[in-house]
Amino acid sequence: AVDNGANIINMSFGKGLSPMKSLVNEAISYANENNVLVVHAAGNDNENNDQVPNFPNNSFADDPKNMSYLTIGASTSEKNKKLIATFSNYGKAEVDLFSPGHEVYSTVPDNDYESLSGTSMAAPVASGVAALIWAYHPSLTALQVKNILINSATNLERKKVKKPGSKDKVIFREIAANAAIVNAYSGFMMARDILD
Repeated sequence: AVDNGANIINMSFGKGLSPMKSLVNEAISYANENNVLVVHAAGNDNENNDQVPNFPNNSFADDPKNMSYLTIGASTSEKNKKLIATFSNYGKAEVDLFSPGHEVYSTVPDNDYESLSGTSMAAPVASGVAALIWAYHPSLTALQVKNILINSATNLERKKVKKPGSKDKVIFREIAANAAIVNAYSGFMMARDILD
């Protein structure tokens, strides 16, 4: 994808094992070195990615925060304790942001549409927001676009949410690196301000 001109790679897949991890890490590093943003789905097992391995990831890097790589969990359309999708993986270190991934009306094979749920829906939403911002501001770097998505996201760090897979309520910031939901409008405004 990098060699064919991709600016953003959406990875709506994941697994608990990575037998050839060094090759995958090399590909992620190659994307990073070539100014490509990689967006990965956090997974749908309501597990803590800080404790249960989910591959691929960027934890192999010396400084993951300076890699153009995002891991995305799934949010719902609820504004209450059900904000985080019950199936979504999470993790204070491993999951960067959340974006809509519950009952997303999407295209399916045979020229049809249906509502689908999963972090495989949430990651493309974040990728799409990144693509919109980058299309309007092509001078930005992949790392800048990543940081715009993080810093412009709707901050809900103090909100109490249901921890996926349990009935426990936790403060959102306890289960995500950035307890926030991707926000396209704020991202556009921040990108404009950076370049003005």
